Order: sequence, then C-alpha cells, then structure tokens
Amino acid sequence: MSIQLVKTVHELHAESARLLGARRGTSQGLVPTMGALHEGHAALARTAVEHNDVVVASIFVNPLQFGDAVDLDRYPRTLDADLALLEEQGVDLAFAPSVEEVYPGGEPLVRVTSGRLGEKWEGASRPGHFDGALTVVAKLLHYGMPAAGLPAGSADDAFQAGGLPAYRAYFGQKDAQQLALVRRMVGDLNFPVEIVGVPTVRAEDGLALSSRNRFLSDAERDAALVLSRALRLLEERANAHEPLDLDSALALVESQPLVELDYFEVVDPETLEPLAENCRETPFRGEALALIAAKVGPVRLIDNVPLSS
Repeated sequence: MSIQLVKTVHELHAESARLLGARRGTSQGLVPTMGALHEGHAALARTAVEHNDVVVASIFVNPLQFGDAVDLDRYPRTLDADLALLEEQGVDLAFAPSVEEVYPGGEPLVRVTSGRLGEKWEGASRPGHFDGALTVVAKLLHYGMPAAGLPAGSADDAFQAGGLPAYRAYFGQKDAQQLALVRRMVGDLNFPVEIVGVPTVRAEDGLALSSRNRFLSDAERDAALVLSRALRLLEERANAHEPLDLDSALALVESQPLVELDYFEVVDPETLEPLAENCRETPFRGEALALIAAKVGPVRLIDNVPLSS
C-alpha cells in the first residue's frame, strides 16, 4: 500500500480511523519529525511499523523552536524525498500540515513550559527552544491519538471488544534532553501514550546522523568525528568499570581546532544533573548519560551515549 499524504487534522483523524477499522487494528504509532529525513528517521519509522498496526509520521518544521529566523528559513524542506523514505519503511500516513493548520490563531498565547529540566544544557544555549518543542509535540500527540478521529458511538467492533487501540510515539535517543523532557511531560500531564526511545543511528565513521550534517564541509565533518570519539572513550571506560576521567576526554575534544565546545558532561539520565562523583577518579558504577554539544564551523551538533556498569 502506498503512503497517503494528509495535510489537515480532520484528514488525519478520518484516515487513521478508517485504516484502524479496516484492519481491525489494536495499535497506532506516531513518528514526529521536522522532515529532511535520513536513516535515523528511517529507524524510527521501521520500529514503529514493527510495533503497530497503523503508523503516522508527521513532517512539520516548527517555528516555535527556532530562535533565529535565518536558521528557520534555511532548514531543509525535502517533502518528496521524505515521503519516499517513509513509504519504503511501510508508514501508512504522512501528516504534513501548514503552520496555519497547527497554529490557526498565530503564535499560541499559552505554551507548554519545559521548567527546570529544560533550562540546562541545550536549554541554556537555546533559550525557549524546549518550550517551543514541547508545545508542538503536545499538539502532535493529540493529533495522532487513535481515538481522536472516532465519532461518538461509531467505534469499530474491535475497539468495543478490546478497548481503544494502544498508542505509541517514537523519538530518537540522539536528542537525549528532548526525549527526557517528552517523557516527563507525558508522565506529569497524563498523556495516554507510550514514549519509545530508539537508539542513535551513526554513519560508519561514528558521526551521529543529523539533518544538519549536510551543512558541514569535508574538513568540518572530519573534525566533528572527535565528538563521537570522546563519547566512545567514556563508554569504553564505563564498560571496563574504570574511572571515566572526563578531563582527558575533554582534552581530546579541545585538541581539534575546528570544534568550539559548548558542554561535555556526564549526567543522570532522568534529572540531567551532573554526576561529578562518577567522572574523575573513582570506578564508574550505575547508569548515566554522557552529553556533548559543540559548534563545528557554522553547524551546531549534539551527541550522547548511555553509560552503564
């Protein structure tokens, strides 16, 4: 079956309900994206297709999470290529709304706030970014809810027998702080959806896939590899139950002249608070997340790796 493109919330609800009813489906998955899709997004879509009877992928460049109008304008729009990639993974519906469809009254007067969790790391470097991201994610989670398109009293017999379909949304672990915030928002505000994190997809040389990588020159791309190398160094030490020695990993990053480091820290996976006691001279124990962000030429890149022992 070919992927179907829908551009309004009404169309999305109608078509998702139709597909669920026709398939007597018991689950629906949502893959929120901003387009310019790559193999990392393909992994999200494949995972969602494996888990669910119906899968929706959204393609929407959200203006609320861009602090710079120039950055918003130059964000790549590649709808035809995005649709082809999603169709290849087996996605059923692509929801590509206009800005007016998502924000019909202009910029919303009420937004989701990311709170203290969104003020550190990426939030400190990009004020307001996570408020904008969470606001649109909240709207997309509502749009993609499988019960949303079912008129009262017209639910399929399968729904009546087994309850409403299971609902899952898929996010990449590369955006670790965003994933933590989405999970917190869903838990704190009681959204009826399961959030599924999908591991970071990397190029063969280790660079985490990102829509921004296309803006790197060859020299800048080579320089950017130091980010994944530094993270891998910490991962190897954690696996060996050795002190992480963050300072030496930091020196590795700072030795690359084309890389301007923003932050490099080991944090608690849920609170994102630094775990200084696990970073220097004592053997690593427990669970943690190593976060890194840097500007390479004109491009800001982020990466992370889970640590455990």
